[in-house]
Amino acid sequence: MKTVLIVDDDPILQVALTRRLKAQGFGVVNAASGVEALNLLDTTRADVVVSDILMPEMDGFELCRQVRASPRDQLLPFIFLSSLGTVSDRVQGHLIGADDYLVKPFHPQELMAKVQAAIARSERLQAALAEVSVPGPRRPSASAPLPLTPAEIAVFWPVVQGLTNRQIGDHLCLSPRTVQTHISHILTKLGLENRAQLVRYAYEQGYKPPDP
Repeated sequence: MKTVLIVDDDPILQVALTRRLKAQGFGVVNAASGVEALNLLDTTRADVVVSDILMPEMDGFELCRQVRASPRDQLLPFIFLSSLGTVSDRVQGHLIGADDYLVKPFHPQELMAKVQAAIARSERLQAALAEVSVPGPRRPSASAPLPLTPAEIAVFWPVVQGLTNRQIGDHLCLSPRTVQTHISHILTKLGLENRAQLVRYAYEQGYKPPDP
């Protein structure tokens, strides 16, 4: 059973969403703020987060930032469900790292579809990551593994192989913007400035892409 973490300080909405999600076969856990949600994620497994933005203690934007900063939860699907519906609000939500954004009032069927799609994308990404292995360098003196997260490693090799952000995104079920964010993190961690340097680094250090 897949579990949805609902983060919203409106108890009536929590009850309504919980009933509908359970009717669709989901497990549900609830939090009334970002702080409570983070505490729950320390002890409870969730397959997707559905979060409001305007909440006490910690708002949804900060919650999303902290989730994305966590090595454990950085790939956790995250959907904003908020009354903040301007273009700038939606753009900010996606830039922070949300997978989707739904504006209140909303149709429950649309939310169900977004939850199911987010989980499906996550499962495809996890499957792709499971196929990625990091071979040891050719030279024993350079045996240290790449100092990257699994998500960054999944992006690293397609970049080395010359794929575009859109091609990488299509393969890993990520947006080109998310791919570029991972590339920026990779370049920073490796002390490089651009993709050309990244390709040269991989081969100079003796790393080889995994077999297809």
